[in-house]
Amino acid sequence: MIVCLADGQRRGRAKARRVGVGTSIRQRRWRLGRFRSRRAATALVGLCLLPALSGCFVDTEHPDPELEVANKYRYGPRNSDIALPALDWWRSFRTAELTNLMELAQTANLDIAVAVAQIIQADAQSRVSGSALLPNISAVFQNERTRTAPATTSPPGRNAVIRDFHQANLQASYIIDFWGQNRATLLASEQTAIASRYNREVVALTAEVAVATAYFDVLGAQDRLRVANDNLKAASSVLQVIHDRFAAGTASQLEISQQESLLDQVKANIPVLEIVFQQNRIALAVLVGRAPENFNVRGGAMWAVRIPPVTPGLPSDILNQRPDVRQAEAQLASANHSVESARAAFFPTIQLTGQNGFESIALASLFGPAAWYWTWTAAVTQPVFDGFQHLGQLELQQGVQQQFLQQYRRSVLNAFSDVEQALIAVQQETIRERLQREVVRTANQAFVLSEQRLREGTVDLTTVVQLEQTLFTAQDLLSQVRLARLLAVVSLFQALGGGWPPVEGAKPL
Repeated sequence: MIVCLADGQRRGRAKARRVGVGTSIRQRRWRLGRFRSRRAATALVGLCLLPALSGCFVDTEHPDPELEVANKYRYGPRNSDIALPALDWWRSFRTAELTNLMELAQTANLDIAVAVAQIIQADAQSRVSGSALLPNISAVFQNERTRTAPATTSPPGRNAVIRDFHQANLQASYIIDFWGQNRATLLASEQTAIASRYNREVVALTAEVAVATAYFDVLGAQDRLRVANDNLKAASSVLQVIHDRFAAGTASQLEISQQESLLDQVKANIPVLEIVFQQNRIALAVLVGRAPENFNVRGGAMWAVRIPPVTPGLPSDILNQRPDVRQAEAQLASANHSVESARAAFFPTIQLTGQNGFESIALASLFGPAAWYWTWTAAVTQPVFDGFQHLGQLELQQGVQQQFLQQYRRSVLNAFSDVEQALIAVQQETIRERLQREVVRTANQAFVLSEQRLREGTVDLTTVVQLEQTLFTAQDLLSQVRLARLLAVVSLFQALGGGWPPVEGAKPL
């Protein structure tokens, strides 16, 4: 590398000789103070102008993502852009317990707390990167004592020479960011800090969706348990009828065994549903930052939960609605600035350093006029050959830039895909629930008639058992379909960004 230095140094004693030996002490001090004021003013003006020159050559050319955005969703409802989901979208289900769990998760969820800690780290790193744009000033006080051994030819008993040296000064250094390297590094850190805020919103939305999913799974398990218990009562009632007929001599032991087998099958399903209920209760406890042993869920019935209509808006809205898309965008912007910083490293580095203070061999005269001195240095450093380190760093940042560019494009396409898939699921699960309700209605009607006929002895047991199994399966499947519809709506809220941001132009917290 090539280094050019310009160094000027003036001692207080030289200034005293320049102002004239015959001048009075008061005049010398006045002229010396005026000289110091001029130098201080010049230095101050220079430091004020240097940041204005910083970043004059920051490259603002960024790659085009070339996004393909449709005019509307294929499976979206009519007038899909009437309104977007609210920020507190979970209130639209009109479940007080779910609302309480959501509010508790927002304040106690540990994943969100980790994301907040990452924001603090990113802000601190941005502050560290910004320090390179400001002068570095430090105060130094030095006291040095040296002892020189006497020469071997000195007479015996001669004492060694001891010297003292005292120094107090202010040291300042500043790198003129003429090519914008430090400015680009700061902008990259700022975009990383912004991405960390979007990441917090992604984590919060994921936690909210996890709470809603676990809560609805609890409701689904409770509904299926109620269906299983009702079916257990119905199967026990039929078994009692068969026992009565067996006592009357109109039924066989085989028919009793068949019904007992069906009854045992219904009983065997209950522990499985209990596992689902208890495991999702424990999952909810972790999501809201509570110990599972001290956490309970009241639950309820899925049929009491209102399924809200959701309007997805336009596909172009998803670019601002989804925090993960905004996070990928901020990461791409950070990579763009990192490329600018790596490119600026090829240009010369201009550094200014200066000292202003006092030095003396006697502590009593340290702050006298004759002890005052100053020095300044301007250095220009141009890399000539560094083993292709700067070139490799530039290519590395360009590779990172391409990575985040493709990740941003993938995030946008995934957002469109998530919304379309959720819209399809909501649409088809709604139709499926309506059809399954009809299946349950007809199966229940057939079973009630067969049970009456069985008591009258006008129908065989095989027909009753088949209709009974059909009803039990249809009722259990209806509970599963209702749960699938609820989860599809939750997935649609998640795909739309969960109502984020609440207002136009709002920034994440």
